[in-house]
Amino acid sequence: MITIGNEELSLSLNPDVGGSITEIRHMRSGLSVLGRVPWDPQTGPLASFAARDETEWLTRYTGGWPLLFPNGGDACQFGNVFHGFHGEASISPWRAAVAGNVVSLERRFFTVPVVMRRRISLAVDHVLVEEEVEMLGDRPVEVMWGHHSTFGSDLLAGPVEITSGARQATADKSFDPVTNPLLPGGSGALVAMPGKSGQADLAHPSLPLAALLYIDDFDIAWAAIRRLDNAIAVQLTWDGKCFPCAWLWYELKGTFDAPWHGQAMLIGIEPNTTRPAYGLSHAKDSGARLLHLEPGSHHHAWLRLHVFRPQGPVWSAPP
Repeated sequence: MITIGNEELSLSLNPDVGGSITEIRHMRSGLSVLGRVPWDPQTGPLASFAARDETEWLTRYTGGWPLLFPNGGDACQFGNVFHGFHGEASISPWRAAVAGNVVSLERRFFTVPVVMRRRISLAVDHVLVEEEVEMLGDRPVEVMWGHHSTFGSDLLAGPVEITSGARQATADKSFDPVTNPLLPGGSGALVAMPGKSGQADLAHPSLPLAALLYIDDFDIAWAAIRRLDNAIAVQLTWDGKCFPCAWLWYELKGTFDAPWHGQAMLIGIEPNTTRPAYGLSHAKDSGARLLHLEPGSHHHAWLRLHVFRPQGPVWSAPP
């Protein structure tokens, strides 16, 4: 485990399992903002670099912030390659180096001919994630690239409000557990989504709730979660050219099967190249946007997380 910090923030990550960020703490308040799962996750990588299904992947999931690449969602056969659930990047070891409040990570992938370099740094009350994908192969490949940034812990210890720069929110067409209040495939404003019993307010979620939406059509790509007592808030801003949509995932004591057992309190704001959230093969078959990597190409992306004590609703992106 690697930990870096300053007067405002402390950040921990595990380079052995995806370089996933496992905790971000606001030092002045002592409050933690990333999620925690109601089980003891394993801290070592999968030898195969590919989780066979969601259940196997969850054995390594802490509730924090994994990277999804080159697959997002269901494990699948894509071309001649098996891609594990949520992709090789999320479950595999990364080479890591630390210099001050900067962690540098690098991995040359097994499932695609790509090397990725990541730089995770702290600047006052912000976490900055910068990533570069370098294509090494001599034939084009298609990938999904995204972030499973999941919030919880002290941030969800009281009622919250979710705001974003998206003009549209759309409920997933397939995800419909018993505690989902949304009409599958319905679109609207987050505060007034088409629901099974009238309008559903997903900007002010109530328990129990399990839901999956997509938010998109941004001028500036951002989304925020504010605790209504103004004790703590987070605002995630990201590269909207690379990640034109975000998966918005709610798991608020709404799933009763193992390993959740109706105990998890998590909200994911998950920027991604692609929707829906069911893996490369499903995305390709449904005509969804995939990221096309040409031989010799380089692709860059960034995300910035602001962790702060708010003074009321968050309605705009930071300068």
